[in-house]
Amino acid sequence: MKKILAIESSCDETACAVLDEDLNILSSVVTSQIDVHARFGGVIPEVASRMHVEQISSIVSEGVKRSGINVEDVDAIAYTIGPGLIGSLHVGAAAAKALAFFYEKPLIGVHHLKGHIFINELIEPLEYPVLALVVSGGHSELVYIENDDDFKIIGTTLDDAVGEAYDKVARIIHEAYPGGPVIDRLARLGKPHYELPLPKVEGLDFSFSGLKNAALQLSKRLEKNGEELVKEDLAYAFQETALKHLLKKTQLALEEYPAKTVLLAGGVAANSRLRELMSENIHGPKLILPPLKYCTDNATMIACAAFHYLKHGQFVTLDTSSMPSMSIEENGTML
Repeated sequence: MKKILAIESSCDETACAVLDEDLNILSSVVTSQIDVHARFGGVIPEVASRMHVEQISSIVSEGVKRSGINVEDVDAIAYTIGPGLIGSLHVGAAAAKALAFFYEKPLIGVHHLKGHIFINELIEPLEYPVLALVVSGGHSELVYIENDDDFKIIGTTLDDAVGEAYDKVARIIHEAYPGGPVIDRLARLGKPHYELPLPKVEGLDFSFSGLKNAALQLSKRLEKNGEELVKEDLAYAFQETALKHLLKKTQLALEEYPAKTVLLAGGVAANSRLRELMSENIHGPKLILPPLKYCTDNATMIACAAFHYLKHGQFVTLDTSSMPSMSIEENGTML
């Protein structure tokens, strides 16, 4: 039974996990920096990397301890090679390379978004071809996956990622970072009071900048007219419009790229309304929604993806650089 030790440090979570090839989770340890960055209204890269440095050794030690095995027992060391914040990526890479060097283990550099995609295998095996809607604070992409080593981006955001738009709208209504959970909660209490324009973008691409600006202009107009802004109603209007934009593009993609499986991936995959809309409107292909506890960044997802790299013999060397802008279409072989 092969085992992988994985490390994730691409943004503001420091994580370590140990899994076996049947995806039994022997351990999964995650520490988040959200409370620190919330004071600044967003992630501060320099702060994030320093906190990773402070936490990485204890997190990896705890991950190994909880797994009940030794590092000598694993078959490979995996880490997030990109995309992400360069300073944060370097910390995880340094830890993984040190372990791989000392214990003489193969080294696997995993694409962060592939981790978010393959975490869905905790629900059930993927049946290809797969259409993945990848939505987070930094990404909004439609990815068509012919097999576990063939990824094609068929749609992407032209400006803001949907999670970033959530954060900005939360600031408009004077709510705290991160905006996703806040807007989702408020929208549940809101009514169809305000109207915001559905983004008009050709093809399978997304756009959220105009929607964010429309929310800002609405709030300014109400303030100018001396009218009270109902936060819950603006949250409702924004969320319904943004998520219907995602759903519409996903449905269009299915017409052009027939898939046997449709799945959600990324932090916004935890959004309760998006999960409802996908369940109600995706018919024909099998729909997989990731476990809520693994929608945000974690090392379990990196290990899940790493087993596919291991199968294809895709390894990196100790001098391989981190790639903060790495495309999901790259296969990760650096030997």
